[in-house]
Amino acid sequence: MHSGRIIFSQLMSFLPKHEFNKCVHRYRGEHHIRSFSCFDQFLCMAFAQLTYRESLRDIETCLRAMQPKLYHAGFRGKVSRSTLADANEKRDWRIYADFAHVLIGMARELYASEDFGLQITQAAYALDSTTIDLCLSLFPWASFRQQKGAIKLHTEMDLRGSIPCVIRITHGKVHDVTFLDQLVLEPAAFYVMDRGYIDFARLYRFTQNMAFFVTRAKSNLDYTRRSSHSIDPGTGLRSDQIILLRGPKTSQLYSDSLRRISFFDIGEHRRLIFLTNNFVLPALTIALLFKRRWKIELFFKWIKQNLRIKAFYGTSENTVKTQIWIAISVYLLAAIIKKKLRIQRTLNEILQVLSITLFENDELLQLLTNFHLQDQTEGFCNQLNLFNF
Repeated sequence: MHSGRIIFSQLMSFLPKHEFNKCVHRYRGEHHIRSFSCFDQFLCMAFAQLTYRESLRDIETCLRAMQPKLYHAGFRGKVSRSTLADANEKRDWRIYADFAHVLIGMARELYASEDFGLQITQAAYALDSTTIDLCLSLFPWASFRQQKGAIKLHTEMDLRGSIPCVIRITHGKVHDVTFLDQLVLEPAAFYVMDRGYIDFARLYRFTQNMAFFVTRAKSNLDYTRRSSHSIDPGTGLRSDQIILLRGPKTSQLYSDSLRRISFFDIGEHRRLIFLTNNFVLPALTIALLFKRRWKIELFFKWIKQNLRIKAFYGTSENTVKTQIWIAISVYLLAAIIKKKLRIQRTLNEILQVLSITLFENDELLQLLTNFHLQDQTEGFCNQLNLFNF
């Protein structure tokens, strides 16, 4: 039975408020603050993400138009453009980063048994980064090139459920491979990455920690073949070899054996060469595991298209990081309610419905399960969706 609360209030009720308060106290987020709490700031920014607001003035205008409903939505402080700008500028972005990690833990627990199309019992993670371009004159702290600014989102994603586990935000000059130094490696887990992460000294740390990596080999790889396994060419496999690195530096940095798998992708008409330190899984499973890496690329594409992380509400580093972490929290919140309420809709559909119904007096589950969509398959057959199962 409907509780009488508006949609926005029902949605925010899935947030662990006590954990949010812990994050605020950890960084003294409300020291000398009399009104407009950190949670008010979070609600404003979450509203902006869910309804695709373009600016602080846009946020202020829309929320003030809903003034009679703001208290019931959870807002306790007065919403104004200047107050929100000051909060984004001065309140520690780590409050929202820590809270996003709380939501990551909740989401990963919900999706722990999710099937991602391969019969492996170990955890599987994809590693990649995406670059968000910025104007260097407005964001001078985000150095990238001589006349261009940018930040990078380095991400480790759990392939079971497409949940980002670790996110590191840096300026654009930071190389992708340095992200490997930040990882706490999980024994027996698989880490899937592209050629930008090839550094044999760092990859050897995976072997030392009994973790597995799957990556693509560079074309100039210098190696010697020790043995070969039989393969079925009808599956796309071309070779399955055990190799040793032969280069003067690489052979010292990675002295153990590696597995080299050659696979021809019929769909894209190209040959792919994979390197891994796992010698047990079938070669075809290794190739298909690498193919699942597209999920993290889809995640980057999805958040850029559906969340506000390209047009920022301020120019300081603190403001940008606050906005990104709250955007990620909104993504995780949508994933959590999808799983908890067992909603058979894509994440994109859920957010589209929420964007126009946040202040409606309706029941959340009924709203997200009973709406009717016209057949949109025509013209969108190549569009992929996260959580489309």
